[in-house]
Amino acid sequence: MSYAYALLLIVAAAAAGLFAWQQHRLRILRARIEASTVELERLQQSCALLAPAGVVERLFSEGPESIAEHKVFTAMFTDLVGYTALSGRLDPKTLAGVLNGYFQLVSDSVVEHRGRVGTFLGDGILIFFGALEPNPWQCNDAVHAALAIRDGLVRYNAELERTGLPHIAIGVGIHRGPGLAGLIGSRDRREYTVIGPTLNLAARVQALTREHGHDILLTEPVREQLDPRFDLMPMPAVPVKGISEPVVTYAVLGGREEKARMKAEG
Repeated sequence: MSYAYALLLIVAAAAAGLFAWQQHRLRILRARIEASTVELERLQQSCALLAPAGVVERLFSEGPESIAEHKVFTAMFTDLVGYTALSGRLDPKTLAGVLNGYFQLVSDSVVEHRGRVGTFLGDGILIFFGALEPNPWQCNDAVHAALAIRDGLVRYNAELERTGLPHIAIGVGIHRGPGLAGLIGSRDRREYTVIGPTLNLAARVQALTREHGHDILLTEPVREQLDPRFDLMPMPAVPVKGISEPVVTYAVLGGREEKARMKAEG
């Protein structure tokens, strides 16, 4: 065997070994990339529980500080009526089950009508429409969602009754106005939500449902943007804490279809 031929064999063996090593490294890198992709998808899915998909994408590409905008949106606040009495009658596990059913009912109705659940506040729920993207029908969507909650509550109470549990009732307040929408919180924990006086007034209007004896109330700014076919009843103006002028609200008696049907029957 000549020296040149032996050298060629050595070079070929070395090249084959290098190629095999590179292939091994490539398989390792590919496995790591696939694992990282799966982990990233899981992280995005987890983040989607706290913020909408579009917000999550901006979070990854631009950072949390970029997700803050002034918006005009429609806020809804729901609250259980008589929660203190209810909590005193039920054991913790049963109470948690009743609350979770109520939260799911409201969340499903809101999502169905292009809304977003912002925050669970005890037995209350902060909801907003039109904060994520432009929505000229946000007031209609909010009232449709409130009516869906009302209808869903009838079915849910029937389920509770069949298992020997007490009925629940809620109050809903709806108001439209400006506020800040974005990822709000500390360095350790943030959530996508909206803040500002619009939310405060929605909560105050919700509290007026007890005083006026109607489960869904909305304000004049909502009524101005609302389809006139909704069946509304004006309520007396009453003073509200933090508001200089007495607040006029409207009780939602029914939807557009119900009002049209009642007129046809009349």
